[in-house]
Amino acid sequence: MSTPSVFWFRRDLRLGDNPALCAAAENGPVIGVFINDKKLRNPSGSPRLAFLSHSLRDLQRATDDTLVIGTGKPADVLLDICERAGASQVYATADFGPYGTQRDVAVQASLADHGVSVDYLDAPYAVKPGVIVSGAGTFYKVFTPYFRAWKRYGWQAPVQKPTIDWMGLPGTEPLPAAPDTPIELPPAGEAAAHDALERFLDGPVHSYDVARDLPAKTGTSHLSVYLKWGAIHPRQILDHLGDSGAEDVFRSELCWREFYADILFQRPDSARHAFVEKMSAMQTDSGPEADRRFEAWCYGKTGFPIVDAGMRQLLATGWMHNRVRMITASFLVKDLHLDWQRGAAWFMKHLIDGDLASNSHGWQWVAGTGTDASPYFRVFNPTTQSKKFDAEGDYIRRWIPELAHIFTKHIHDPAGDPHGAPAGYPVPIVDHKSERIESLARYEQLKQMWAGS
Repeated sequence: MSTPSVFWFRRDLRLGDNPALCAAAENGPVIGVFINDKKLRNPSGSPRLAFLSHSLRDLQRATDDTLVIGTGKPADVLLDICERAGASQVYATADFGPYGTQRDVAVQASLADHGVSVDYLDAPYAVKPGVIVSGAGTFYKVFTPYFRAWKRYGWQAPVQKPTIDWMGLPGTEPLPAAPDTPIELPPAGEAAAHDALERFLDGPVHSYDVARDLPAKTGTSHLSVYLKWGAIHPRQILDHLGDSGAEDVFRSELCWREFYADILFQRPDSARHAFVEKMSAMQTDSGPEADRRFEAWCYGKTGFPIVDAGMRQLLATGWMHNRVRMITASFLVKDLHLDWQRGAAWFMKHLIDGDLASNSHGWQWVAGTGTDASPYFRVFNPTTQSKKFDAEGDYIRRWIPELAHIFTKHIHDPAGDPHGAPAGYPVPIVDHKSERIESLARYEQLKQMWAGS
């Protein structure tokens, strides 16, 4: 009987289009392992952990109920499994995040001391971070040229699911329990991911260039949660896209995910700190009043309907429409003058699809601290954005029942109704016009400080 290999599942909870798993299967029996790593669990809120638990349950079935669960330091868990199974080879999909990169180097070195080889193959991306560079040999800091280079570079076709001789191991731990959450989670697993892709390809993709900005419409793919845990690979999505303008816009959205992963790989510190380092000196508010405004933002009680609808959608579903993510983020940074990191942490706690690279750099794009040729002076007007992208107020009515009966002419600005805002709905906690002026003034002060340094 051939010696088994260990396959370490991480952000690739699927069997299809998994080159690292194929490599393991070529060598004989495979022991599938998932490690319950507190370093990754601790920053996650209950919605994301519950979805992970359901995803692992699906993977357990797919591996003929042989999936091995371990808890502790990855090197210790893997070494124990290898010694018990007589395995000398571990395979995994490469990780390019700040923690994952350091962890994987340490695991590889530690297991090598015990005669166990660890191979990291492929990536959770169509193009590996660090591969695409400019003509000068530097990484791209602006999206559009990266997108062009990314398309030119291309990606391999998806690989077929291998035939696998799964091997169990006595004494494995139970699957991590799903924490309680009031959120009705989407179905988890590989088949559910492909069902979501099929629904998107059957209709919404063809009008994606327009409908993606309309939060009341089902115009987006809802694939982000499956990409987060690798129930589907971006290659499998790209393989189904045609050449229409709408499909190319969606292709660009997949590329944004890869662009931000590349930025984080090149600058691991940007997960928590300003990518444009001199922007870290921007004046932000703190203290009891700032905390009160932050809490109003968190729970959808700012008096700005589009902001409140988005924050309530987040709490109710663990997801928020991307256009509204930008609006709510801009409001926190530019209207409330709070540090973008506070908002990013709140999103990561509640988002089912919370991805460190996309979340941190999406926030930095809005905050003017990240990769953007037109940084801080972009200030979203929440009322104007609401009128433009939710013209009839359908999205607002869905998430703010107090405003369901309001005439459309007033729903974007209930405080402007001659009769006043409905009982139970707050008046605006700030004046947008004044706060926009304040934001720009703070930016000018910062520029003067740069000039004098």
